[in-house]
Amino acid sequence: MRNLRNAMLVAVVASLAFAATPSASSSLTASERGVDDAAAIRTVTIPAGTRLTLRLGSGVSSRSSRVEDAVQATIVRPVIVDGMTVIPAGSAVSGYVSQAERSGRVKGRARVGVRFTALRVDGTRYGVRTASITRVAPGTKREDAAKIGIGAGAGAIVGAIAGGKKGAAIGSAVGGGGGTGVVLATRGREVSLPRGTTVTTRLTEPLTVRLR
Repeated sequence: MRNLRNAMLVAVVASLAFAATPSASSSLTASERGVDDAAAIRTVTIPAGTRLTLRLGSGVSSRSSRVEDAVQATIVRPVIVDGMTVIPAGSAVSGYVSQAERSGRVKGRARVGVRFTALRVDGTRYGVRTASITRVAPGTKREDAAKIGIGAGAGAIVGAIAGGKKGAAIGSAVGGGGGTGVVLATRGREVSLPRGTTVTTRLTEPLTVRLR
């Protein structure tokens, strides 16, 4: 009976000792596990000049936007380096309005410009620098000339009815002056980049991204 009791006691002690012995996997120190985690992180550098295709999440207009207004966008096409997707489609990009000039009444075309300064990949934010995306309104010289010409022609007709050739000359001058006044009082065309517009820019500096 005593021998049986002793045998049972030895078995219990042995089982407790085995349970207390750390396994090979759990015996790794925190620092060793940290080394393994670090080894799983890979850094990839995206070279300057890489094209970024974006879809604007906020609109920009020469009529209403102001310099330094915030601009949001998302990546449309993934950026791939050495066969690896470094920037997935849908990644968020943010920047600001770098130019916003209204059209002048006499000269000066409207223009808007946008630059991007930040990119978020897998929850990590990176600072970036991109080339400016710029749009300039078309010129209106032909339209302006047409307005002046129409005014002169209408004035000539009225003058001719009223006073013959001399009246036509006077009417032409008066009508042309009226057309010029309309041009001087009217701004040229404005320009915009509406929300949802797809635009393209390029990195002006290399960007290093950490990937798992």
